[in-house]
Amino acid sequence: MEQLHILRDLAVIFAGSLLVILVFYRLKLPALPGFIVAGILLGPNALGLVSDPRDVEGLAEVGVILLLFTIGIEFSLSRLKEMGRQILVGGFAQMGFTIFATLAAGLAFLRGWRVALFLGFLIALSSDAPHGRLATGILIFQDLCVVPIMLMLPFLAGNASGGVGGLLLALGKAALVVVGVIIAARTIVPRALAEILKTRSRELFLIAVILIGTLTALGTAAAGASLALGAFLAGLIISESDYGHQALAELMPFRDIFISLFFVAVGMLVQLDLIREHIVLSLVAVAVIMGGKTLSAAVGPAVLGYSGRVALLAGVAVSQIGEFSFVLAKEGRVVGLLPDLLYQQFLGVAVITMLVTPFLLQGGPTILDALEKVVPLDRLLPGFRPRGLVPVHEQIKDHVIVAGYGLNGRNLTAALRSISAPYLIVELNAQTVRKARSEGEPAFYGDATRDEILRALGIDRARLFVIAISDPSATRRMVRVAREINPKVYIIARTRYVVEIPELTRLGANVVIPEEFETSIEIFSRVLAHYNVPRDEIERLVSEIRASHYQALRPGARPRLTLTGALGAMPQMHIERIVLSAKAPAVGQTIAETALRSKTGALILAVRRGESDLATPGADFQLDAGDVLVVVGQPQQIKSANQVLTGAVPT
Repeated sequence: MEQLHILRDLAVIFAGSLLVILVFYRLKLPALPGFIVAGILLGPNALGLVSDPRDVEGLAEVGVILLLFTIGIEFSLSRLKEMGRQILVGGFAQMGFTIFATLAAGLAFLRGWRVALFLGFLIALSSDAPHGRLATGILIFQDLCVVPIMLMLPFLAGNASGGVGGLLLALGKAALVVVGVIIAARTIVPRALAEILKTRSRELFLIAVILIGTLTALGTAAAGASLALGAFLAGLIISESDYGHQALAELMPFRDIFISLFFVAVGMLVQLDLIREHIVLSLVAVAVIMGGKTLSAAVGPAVLGYSGRVALLAGVAVSQIGEFSFVLAKEGRVVGLLPDLLYQQFLGVAVITMLVTPFLLQGGPTILDALEKVVPLDRLLPGFRPRGLVPVHEQIKDHVIVAGYGLNGRNLTAALRSISAPYLIVELNAQTVRKARSEGEPAFYGDATRDEILRALGIDRARLFVIAISDPSATRRMVRVAREINPKVYIIARTRYVVEIPELTRLGANVVIPEEFETSIEIFSRVLAHYNVPRDEIERLVSEIRASHYQALRPGARPRLTLTGALGAMPQMHIERIVLSAKAPAVGQTIAETALRSKTGALILAVRRGESDLATPGADFQLDAGDVLVVVGQPQQIKSANQVLTGAVPT
């Protein structure tokens, strides 16, 4: 009967979660806070449909282990090396400033430094939903900090003996375990998994991955570390093999199910009455936390030379309290470090930050537009504007100005170099500018939304202005300012969003290129070419689509692309290579003497003889043994041509 009771609770949880997540999806909110809201509604403090949250806590704990396991799989030492500066500078600045500020505030109001420091850890962690490369670096640093924080919990709670020496000993043991795991990841595990994969059994592979995780977790526990560290290190072992992506794909469904149960269980513990009594304090805390985390996260990018706008957008992306904070908060409550009232207030504040963040990300550029009218963001923090980047002195004209030196900007400048066309690059990432200038590129630091920057780059004398950035708001401003200065400059703007096309066109862009639709055009152009549709006909279709602002490709419209004449009914043509042996009937004959065209309808396009190729051979070309004939026609025509040329009997 107890099993039926648990099964009924699970059915209620998944049914309630399904409805709540559907509502969150409609509101364009993330699913994670939706599970917490579902838990609040289903739990004993609201509808009471699940009376005892402890029934699902065991399964929820599995979710925590799987979460750390998959974080370890997603983590990569090579990725750490690649993004080293962003991780260390951006992550350390954000975590350090947040923890220090929280500790100072906690000492003023809570008195106890242990609880204040623990709250600093909770607030510093953000949701693992990266928004750009800078935010990703900060989040990787946070992931790295989770395990040592969990190791420190017993010492912060005063439940461990040995004081600072005991903590250092525990960290030392953990470091030894990490070294052992890295050795195993590079030697034993890849060979073992390679042998298992030879069986081509998904079930065996999944069991092996789970076994590696279990043994690693038990090993770390035996060494005096936590299961959390074991789960993370087990994932790290898998990530350093060639099979990390497959392991992650196999485990993700299980992780998502169990971790959703964890957040539902967290929601069931929320006491709405306590939060309602302190709602003003909670809202103030939300504003202070999100504002403070945004500014602290912007410090790292500022030191790296990014503009105020870019740095603050990265800060907004990590301003919420993340999922690991809930894991740590629950552990802190278990060891007695977090009082019940403070735990409830933390839950309320954390859920609100997660609900607010998507709206801030969406409206971030607009908010910064308004802020820039009051505060010069490039001077908000020292070091935002780099020194030593020289301005444009030469009177260049009839040139191309490229705003943004990412992948699109680099590809464009490579094409411009190939035709010796003059160009200038303007970029807001000082590191990128320095690297480009060291490679001989005419790159300059500056914000191309500003009138003085564009004038310094000679926008009034330029032939083209290409905007290759991914910030919609900044793109609109660049188009408007450039068009005001030079009504004749040809402006090409890139956008990720189709809805931006009419507005950018109205502001003065000559061509707006949406990434997703251009990818579709490239795909269908190549497919049509494969079916021998003439190039001029394909180009006509592409021109029509672009001239209509991609109307035929927009959501809700079923594309109706028509080919002129009888092209739409063109029969499928094949190309085949036919080798003439010494005994082939066609050897010694001219192409006219074979009468191939009149007998079969197929046509010889080219002949390869030895190392030389002859395209469109004439009717008097004599065929020889060893010639490779390139023949085009319909499948039946090619079969007949093979019989005429080689004497092969059709099958």
